[in-house]
Amino acid sequence: MSHKQDAFYASVIRNFDKAAALTEYPSGLLEQIKACNAVYQMKFPVKLGDNYEVIEAYRVQHSHHRLPTKGGIRFSHLVNQEEVMALASLMTFKCAIVDVPFGGAKGGVKVSPRKYNAEQLEKITRRYTVELVRKNFIGPGIDVPAPDYGTGPREMAWILDTYQQMKNGELDSAGCVTGKPVHQNGIRGRTEATGRGVYYGLRELVNNKHAMKELGLDIGMAGKTMVIQGLGNVGSYTGLISQEEGDAKVIAISEIEGTILDKKGLDIKKLIAYRKEHGSILGFPGSKTLENRDDWVGIECDILVPAALESQIHKDNAADVKTKIVAEAANGPVTADAEEILVKKGVLVMADMYLNAGGVTVSYFEWLKNLSHIRFGRMSKRFDQNANNNLVDMVLRLTGKTLSQKERDLLTKGADEVDLVRSGLEETMVNSFNQIYEIYASRDKVKDFRSAAFISALDKVASDYMTLGVFP
Repeated sequence: MSHKQDAFYASVIRNFDKAAALTEYPSGLLEQIKACNAVYQMKFPVKLGDNYEVIEAYRVQHSHHRLPTKGGIRFSHLVNQEEVMALASLMTFKCAIVDVPFGGAKGGVKVSPRKYNAEQLEKITRRYTVELVRKNFIGPGIDVPAPDYGTGPREMAWILDTYQQMKNGELDSAGCVTGKPVHQNGIRGRTEATGRGVYYGLRELVNNKHAMKELGLDIGMAGKTMVIQGLGNVGSYTGLISQEEGDAKVIAISEIEGTILDKKGLDIKKLIAYRKEHGSILGFPGSKTLENRDDWVGIECDILVPAALESQIHKDNAADVKTKIVAEAANGPVTADAEEILVKKGVLVMADMYLNAGGVTVSYFEWLKNLSHIRFGRMSKRFDQNANNNLVDMVLRLTGKTLSQKERDLLTKGADEVDLVRSGLEETMVNSFNQIYEIYASRDKVKDFRSAAFISALDKVASDYMTLGVFP
């Protein structure tokens, strides 16, 4: 096990204990909430070409206080049990924070996707799914996986198909996994969901007068400088949406091939297209390449967004950070040691279990769609649009005014699925931020945003346990 992975799990436990000490719940209850309820370690053979390969994989269900459990599946050569346990633990608290009625879970398959072709990855994914079905570790009312690092809609489609083959005729089988392609029982808005959630969370913070006064920053997203580590799904959508809807200025991007900087601002849309064409962000017009890729940590900015892997800001580089806000778009990118250093420096660390909860929130919407067997907006969109048209016609007739077609369309549009998904995500992130910030701002003993987020989650999970009367 690597130092980074060890630090990640240790950080989750330390952060939990730190927040738990600020509550008055019985120690036994806190120990139950902290513990992983079920850990499934597996090794299975897959025939790849003429050879057999033994694959190591995991599925961890952290908490059964609510069912089903929920969490992504990670494909990485670095996967190990401690990492999956840490991620599953975070999922429990993440779901509680954003009021999504799931327990936390996570899966991991110890493979490097780059070393396998699509056919081989399909075999591995389907074989992993068979193991989960056999052990009752997957199902719309049991445990619902989703994409994570190294996986996407393609892998979720393979999981769904395998599950349906083994559970022929199960009415709600489409709800066994989320993050599926839209045309295969997925939901519009899922791909962008985590990045969009990061934007909504950041927007709430920078529009909060109390928070901005404490940090010495102007109110609002417009003109805020951002540095983003990772231009994958989360990082790219965080940058795009922050730029297009918040008018923020992304001045640096760090990726596996290097870090580029342009203090005048990088056009993320053009950068994504450039990387797709050239296979690298390096050489993007107007940008300067840093000698050391890891120097992204020390670039001066208003908002630093680690959107790659865990433990990227640690005790050895935390002192180099020159920002007021660290936005944890990835899972566990700041270690517990690093956070102590940052908090002492007056940096606000927006905890991952709140900030990147957009993915699980929209996964929840997808799961609801699968259980209801109908696309959101299908029943109401045209009715709303027709009613709005009638209202506009009446106002125009009474006032004698006219509208352009563009203005009319804007006023009369009925909500489609993606509009409803974005609206639900925005509502979720706004409400959850307010709940956390009230704890952060009103309790003297709470010194950091993460502890406030943990307390918000603990209050809800503990309430569920105490309502049950006994531990599950």
